[in-house]
Amino acid sequence: MLLKVENASKSYGALKVTQNISFEVNEGETLGILGPNGAGKTTLFNLISGDVPLDEGAIYFNGAEMTTLRPFQRCRSGIGRSYQVPHPFGNMSVFENLVTAACFGGNMPESEAWQVAEEVLEATGLTAYANSPAGGMTLLNRKRLELARALSTRPKLLLLDEIAGGLTEHEAVELVDELKRIKAQGTTMIWIEHVVHALMSIADRLLVINFGEKLAEGLPIDVMNDPEVKRVYMGIEA
Repeated sequence: MLLKVENASKSYGALKVTQNISFEVNEGETLGILGPNGAGKTTLFNLISGDVPLDEGAIYFNGAEMTTLRPFQRCRSGIGRSYQVPHPFGNMSVFENLVTAACFGGNMPESEAWQVAEEVLEATGLTAYANSPAGGMTLLNRKRLELARALSTRPKLLLLDEIAGGLTEHEAVELVDELKRIKAQGTTMIWIEHVVHALMSIADRLLVINFGEKLAEGLPIDVMNDPEVKRVYMGIEA
């Protein structure tokens, strides 16, 4: 077991965003997270990465409790993440973005960060754009850069927040192929996504949440055939 989330709860006033959510992720596994808009999926990521503090519950990573650690400490411990809306350092080159992530997120010396950045550029298909300003990239390449920045921290656990969102079907297939290669290298992933066929092609298990609560969890085919999941997520009456 690499990650354990135990009774994670977060409220904003009377609004309960996550309610007693518990799950585990094993090393090398890919967990897909589904749920309607506003279900609390991104908040759950924010609780894991430390961007938002827990009200109740605990988070354990790689055998140690992370509940009170700050975001940069969690990142340096091996939790890397992408964000739903990419916000690279627009006036810096793609390569400089990756070196910055490796140095500050991965806590690497600059010489090692350069080597890691070169490896990640090749792995994500961005080598030809290494010296291009990050702010002028297409959506597909901004998504790739968001993935590349997370990979540059050398994560044990990769959190992906709707990384295929807004892409064409062909672009989504390209991105999924890259994620399959990353998975084959042993990286553990948790992926929030609305592009269900993309998620189904790589996830080992699915977790569905609704109104901040766990609705279903299990093998992808079992979860997608669950009558309550069909009703809530796909609007299909059982």
